[in-house]
Amino acid sequence: MFLLDTNVCVDFALARSEHLRERVRRFYASGLSISAITLAELRAGARHPGADPEDARRLDSLVRVLQLRDFDERAADTYGRIARSAGLKRRSFDQLIAAHALALDLTLVTRDERDFATIPGLRVENWTKD
Repeated sequence: MFLLDTNVCVDFALARSEHLRERVRRFYASGLSISAITLAELRAGARHPGADPEDARRLDSLVRVLQLRDFDERAADTYGRIARSAGLKRRSFDQLIAAHALALDLTLVTRDERDFATIPGLRVENWTKD
């Protein structure tokens, strides 16, 4: 099963990558999910001044067909361990999403692999590349 990063949801909803669309279709039945953290990022981006309402509608349509994963105590504990061991000075949504994927034993799908390269044990795939 896979946990989709925020950028992958945006790229899919806005049809930015045909390769990504093919991969999402291929793996949909095996289980695609998003973190509650990703949903928060999507809502913040779609609601800012100047955001295209049609983009927000597309993102909402996507979110409705994905499994939403709650950020629970296990995910919080995993985040704390990552932050301590890596000495993370900049804590961000990315580290929270990575911790969530690890806690759920899911592969994180993102187009920004470098943002997650320093997190031990995290499985990452980029579905936007051919």
